[in-house]
Amino acid sequence: MAARLKEKYDAEIAPAMMEQFKYSNPMQVPRITKIVVNMGVGEARTEPRLLEGAMSDLAQITGQKASVRKARRSIAAFKLREGMSIGCMVTLRRDRMYEFMDRLFNVAIPRIRDFRGVSPKGFDKAGNYTMGLKEQTIFPEVDIDTVVSVCGMNVTFVIANSNGADESRELLRKFGMPFAN
Repeated sequence: MAARLKEKYDAEIAPAMMEQFKYSNPMQVPRITKIVVNMGVGEARTEPRLLEGAMSDLAQITGQKASVRKARRSIAAFKLREGMSIGCMVTLRRDRMYEFMDRLFNVAIPRIRDFRGVSPKGFDKAGNYTMGLKEQTIFPEVDIDTVVSVCGMNVTFVIANSNGADESRELLRKFGMPFAN
């Protein structure tokens, strides 16, 4: 069974985008190719169990095993050596990506305290969108009692065929992203 948002994209969003932006070919319509979820755990250099906890939380949230990210260079001011484990990430594609996006928009983001919408300024020149979340406990999959330490995370939506931020913003808005006014 295909993901709910995938069916919505095929049935409603893509035709609406074709009409709105006057595309001549359905392959010109912007689409989300992958979602990258990244958790930086800076304290992991002194306390390795924090990274293990972050990896298990990320695996619960995304339904996919997280991979360890290592420092690319040494930075003396941060007491960081090249090759130290400092974070974890997951790349989601296809149905898992749409399922995660559905849970993020409809379950997790509404649980944020004093939420007034996500920033509409997180777009790069290619039209990809990155948003930050302050804690992983907004996801219902994470048991608050078992969380080792509260970590923030970055969620990047990689959008193909986008001609800038306006088209990408409209695509995410049609998916249900709650942008601030």
